[in-house]
Formats: sequence, structure tokens, C-alpha cells
Amino acid sequence: MKKYDLHIHTYHSGCSRIRPKKLLQIAKKKGLNGIAVTDHNTIKGGKEVKKLNKDKNFEVIIGAEIKTDKGEILGLYLKKEIKSRKAEDVIDEIHKQEGIAVAAHPFTWGLLRTAAKFNKKELKKLDGFETFNARNTFRWENELAVQFAQKHNLAQTGGSDAHFYYEIGRAFTLFNGSLRDAIKKRKTAIMGRIAPLPFGRTFSMFKKILK
Repeated sequence: MKKYDLHIHTYHSGCSRIRPKKLLQIAKKKGLNGIAVTDHNTIKGGKEVKKLNKDKNFEVIIGAEIKTDKGEILGLYLKKEIKSRKAEDVIDEIHKQEGIAVAAHPFTWGLLRTAAKFNKKELKKLDGFETFNARNTFRWENELAVQFAQKHNLAQTGGSDAHFYYEIGRAFTLFNGSLRDAIKKRKTAIMGRIAPLPFGRTFSMFKKILK
């Protein structure tokens, strides 16, 4: 069974410190078979990491975490930047690139966040829900996402949402075969552990402020 961390940021996100070369080293050391690099609103990090990866047995997925009017959406297997910021249009743009659209931490609550609220049309277009995010503060945030994904027959994904090296691989997606097929057939599983929070998010906020 393959193990992919499908939500990782690099220094191309203003709140992350992760450098591509070291990211690859740590991800492989932790036993991951692949990663998705999903910087905020850009594929620059994914392209850089993929270019550095010379291991044919380790997959690097170019992605981005796009901020939309309904919450954040992970675009996986992207070829070019996503220009839209309206949720339905973002999903359509991702699919036009033959990519995968996943709602990121849809039930994360915080001082500056609200739970993602997709309408029925948008839900039908989504490929999956991130049901385990290692940066969520409370277990129920992930549990609500699991319940919602099951109710709406959405594939489940897991990701560390890493912004710092120690967070890489804290959550991941398990599947057999190809990730595309597993998500399409709803044959994924999730696993992980919540990072020691609120420290991770706090450090990220300070880095963004001081940048």
C-alpha cells in the first residue's frame, strides 16, 4: 500500500520555511512513497521539488492550495497556475488541467477561519475532502470531515499541511495502485496524528508577519 502526504508547503508560501531539497530527503526518510507540494495560490514550489526529484519510485505531485470564496481547495496534478478564486471556477480550472480538486481542512475553525461551505453543485464537482489534516487543533474537526465525506460519497485524503520540517508526514493518504484511480473509486484511507498545536500555526503566522 502506498503512502502519500498530500498537503505540504515550501518557502514559496509566505508562512513556510521548508526548502525543496530537504523536503525530499525528509519525506523519503519517513517512508512516504509520494508527496503533493501545495503552496498557497502557486505551483512554483511543486515545480521546483519535482525538478529536483530523480527517484522514479517516489512521486512528486505539483499542486497548490487555492483560497476561494467557499474555503481553500487543493489542486493536484496541476500544469499551470490557477487564476480563478471563485470555488466552482477553481474546480473547473483544475479539471481542465486533468487535475484533482480536494477541499482542504473543510471544518477547521480558528480566529481567522470559517468552515468551508460548498453548495450542492460544487460538492458534486469536488473529487475529495481532506478528512485528516495534522494541523487541525481539535480531533472533531477531522471527524466532521470524515462524516461529511461519507455522507456525500467523496474520496478522503490526509495531509500534514506541513510548513516546517518536523511536520512532514504527520498525516497521509493510503491507497493501492494509482492515486487518480483510488480517488475516483473512493478507495483511499487516511492516517495521522495532530501536530502539537497551536504552536505550528503560531510559528507560521510570525514568519508571515516578519517576512
